[in-house]
Amino acid sequence: MTTVAEVLKSKPAAQVFSVAPTDTILSALKLMADKGIGALLVLDAKGAIEGIFSERDYARKVVLLGRSSGDTPISEVMTRAVRFVHLDHSTEECMALMTNNRIRHLPVVADGKVVGLVSIGDLVKNIMSHQQFLIEQMEQYITGGAMT
Repeated sequence: MTTVAEVLKSKPAAQVFSVAPTDTILSALKLMADKGIGALLVLDAKGAIEGIFSERDYARKVVLLGRSSGDTPISEVMTRAVRFVHLDHSTEECMALMTNNRIRHLPVVADGKVVGLVSIGDLVKNIMSHQQFLIEQMEQYITGGAMT
C-alpha cells in the first residue's frame, strides 16, 4: 500500500503553488498556465488553507456567469470546502475521497501546514507504476520457475 508521502517523493517538483484570496482570477489563471497545473491553493497570510481554485471553478463560476477575470478576486469563486489528506494516507484512500467528492486535487497537510498537493493524475501514475512492478515480478517468478 503506497502512501501520500511516497507519491510526493516521486513527483519531480513537490512545490505547492498558491494565491491569496485577494488575488484576481486573471493572475491565478496566468500562474496556472505558466506552471502547467489545473488548480491552486488559496492560502491566507499565515499559510492556512482558505480554499482551492481549479479550472472547473473558472469554467462554472466565472465564464458561465459572465464575471470579469481581471477584477474579480479569487475569494468570490474559490471552492471553500477543501478536502485534504495527511502523509500517511494511502493512494486507495485518496482515490476513494476524490471519487466520492468528485474532486481532482487534494492538499497534503502535516503538522498543520501544507506540504504538498496530489492530483488524480499523480495517483493514477503511482498505481500504474505499482501494477507494472507487480507484473514484472510475476513474470520473473513464472519464467524463473519454469526454467528449474
